[in-house]
Amino acid sequence: MARLTLPQLERHLFGAADILRGKMDASEFKEYIFGMLFLKRASDEFDSVRQRLKAEQIKAGRSEEEAEAATNAPWIYRGKSFFVPEEARWQYIKDNSRAGGVGSLLNKALDALEKANTGALEGVLEHIDFTRKVGQSTIPNKRLQSLVDHFDRYRLRNEDFEFPDLLGAAYEYLIGQFADSAGKKGGEFYTPRGVVRMMVRLVKPGPDMRIYDPCSGSAGMLIHAKEYVEEHGHDARNLTLAGQEYNGGTWAISKMNMILHGVLNADLRNDDTLANPLHKEGGELMRFDRVLTNPPFSLNYSTSGMEHPERFKYGFAPEMGKKADLMFAQHVLSVLMPDGIGATVMPHGVLFRGGKEKEIREGIIKDDRLEAVIGLPANLFYGTGIPACILVLRGSAQRPEERRNKVLFINADREYTAGRAQNYLEPEHTEKIVSAFEEYRDIPGFARVVGISELRENDFNLNIRRYVDNTPPPEPQDVRAHLHGGVPKKEVADKAHLFQAFGVDPSTLFSERDADYYDFLPEGWERTAERISELAEPAEKRLHGAFEDWWSRHSKRLTELPESHAVMDARRELLDSFIAELEPLGLIDRHELAGVVAAWWGENKHDLKTLSVHGFEGVVEGWLTTISTAFELDEERAEYWDKQKIAAEKRKARDHRVVPALLPDYLLELEQAESKYAELSARYKSATAKVTEEDESVDLSESFLNTAEVKRFRDEATKVRRELATVEGAFIARLTAAAATLDGSSRISLVLEVFRESLADRLDSRASVGRHGVENVFGAWGERYGVTLHDLEAHCDAAAIRVEQYLKELGYV
Repeated sequence: MARLTLPQLERHLFGAADILRGKMDASEFKEYIFGMLFLKRASDEFDSVRQRLKAEQIKAGRSEEEAEAATNAPWIYRGKSFFVPEEARWQYIKDNSRAGGVGSLLNKALDALEKANTGALEGVLEHIDFTRKVGQSTIPNKRLQSLVDHFDRYRLRNEDFEFPDLLGAAYEYLIGQFADSAGKKGGEFYTPRGVVRMMVRLVKPGPDMRIYDPCSGSAGMLIHAKEYVEEHGHDARNLTLAGQEYNGGTWAISKMNMILHGVLNADLRNDDTLANPLHKEGGELMRFDRVLTNPPFSLNYSTSGMEHPERFKYGFAPEMGKKADLMFAQHVLSVLMPDGIGATVMPHGVLFRGGKEKEIREGIIKDDRLEAVIGLPANLFYGTGIPACILVLRGSAQRPEERRNKVLFINADREYTAGRAQNYLEPEHTEKIVSAFEEYRDIPGFARVVGISELRENDFNLNIRRYVDNTPPPEPQDVRAHLHGGVPKKEVADKAHLFQAFGVDPSTLFSERDADYYDFLPEGWERTAERISELAEPAEKRLHGAFEDWWSRHSKRLTELPESHAVMDARRELLDSFIAELEPLGLIDRHELAGVVAAWWGENKHDLKTLSVHGFEGVVEGWLTTISTAFELDEERAEYWDKQKIAAEKRKARDHRVVPALLPDYLLELEQAESKYAELSARYKSATAKVTEEDESVDLSESFLNTAEVKRFRDEATKVRRELATVEGAFIARLTAAAATLDGSSRISLVLEVFRESLADRLDSRASVGRHGVENVFGAWGERYGVTLHDLEAHCDAAAIRVEQYLKELGYV
């Protein structure tokens, strides 16, 4: 049986969500999908462990009956899997669901599973109710049966996965998709992962640390902190991961998220953190090495009955007026170890509002507990389009002398990639922010270190633009050049570094005019602008050559993965060496290079995990499974599937990088067939259209056809459509046949080539962005100074003469 791949499982889970779409939005039906996934996973893994334990019992000399009885004892599964009572086992659900009452059957299964594992699951599943009314009615039995049938398609045992953490990765994907669909409500349980990864890198969690999130949502911060520790070659099993979440449904999601990521000892609590913090030891609040959190913005709170009010040593913000933000920040400060570090997302209002909030800010700054303020772009977070910031907070121990009584301001509100509905923080943006934080120095237009004396002078107002104004300078406008032509040499000199990075001397793009100005070349500035790409080509070829040389020497780390299993060691070496060897060329700065290779690793990390576990054969098998299962979607009983989504999944599968590597001629053959069919269809539609002589958009020579001509067109279109269907229908068979011809060596070459092309495309794309920037600079000079006042006057005079001539011809003059 082919192993389950991540794209395959993601499609499967999203297909399950499609079954429940309709009256419910994502914020309502997500718990049902999470519950079904968790139930199926627990049952499948239980069956696997049960079979193994039964075999061990029989091997030890027990009879079949004795072994069966032993494996029905809950205690035997401790430390191995959850014990799943019979009514919660998937086979039982399958056997009984068609008798009716599917919702009740599923509720009883979840209840039995929770009660049999109260230590780990108490309160986690009880809120999921498949018989709950949605609007005026419950979920129809037919839909719930479809959900059971859908989840029955794949077995979810560890040995079924292409890499060990596949289920956790799929669960994270599903949480992200639900957050995207839920809109504003998505912000209640999900922080965009680009922001999470950046925050984790700011605080740098290490082995054996206590890590805490007081508003843990779906536990993404804690999971990424664990992964960061693993990525840096440390054992994450000794981490203490703790979190508290107010919303019961979201808390349950976080518990399941941790379990599906293989973290069974996370200490996640359910209650209001401000009113009743639950992580205590010796009657006091537990202290943590690292705190990461994204608390809800702009809440009211109450001091009535509040536990541990000593947390708020800098004062209480107004209880009404939705100003609880700095109360959360103070809670972070109160639970940090003396040498601890915390990072919290905050709305910008906490930086400059007056009154009690100003007093809190002042106290935090005077105690040297605020290390950095980082401004983020707008529209990053679900639920709000306003820009947010991150406060980096320190424990009570004295900071290093070079940072003492100082605050670093980073204005990163321009560091994003625009999306359709929201903006995204990409790896290159993270690299730039984290590097600026680590260097802790002034960077014009981006970062500035500000002493406490200046903050005091500004009445402890932390408005970021007050200290780091990143407004682009106005475009220079040289009046003499506008009047008489020419390009100021000073402007060219100011931008020379951009051209020189691509090996272009900007002075060669002009002719000499005088000591202060250049002239455009006689060929015209437009033609000169077109030649810049040709002039930059040698530098881009050098970059590509350096990349190929780097790849030839360092890709061996990937070749060694099936034996070494050192995925994170390979990651560190590839990222570090990529930057070290390509930065000296000067085309791309180190932040962008780091972003290129980090994004490439993120795109391919699951395949690299598969490579480590199952070798090159496992990677190729996974690719083929991902592609072939996309083309099986029509064969499912998928009445709830969006047909456009099915078509999109097929296109995505056909665009996989392995396809042109295995079938170099197929895509061209398919494109030609599609083009031929589209052209013939357009001609047939045009020729058979009912038009009048006034309709000039249609070629009248083909507008009126006799019956025989229409039949000939139709027959030809049918023939071409069949040819296209034949090409499309043979795709999977041809792909599978091509893969079957691979031997061990060619399989390694194929996988490495797919990885190499993926990284090369990212590098080339980044270089193209830089070159387009150079072209735009030159084009701006042309637009600005290419036409002088004299030219405009001459053009106006000529136009006036032509108008006067027309008026004379018309007899008006």
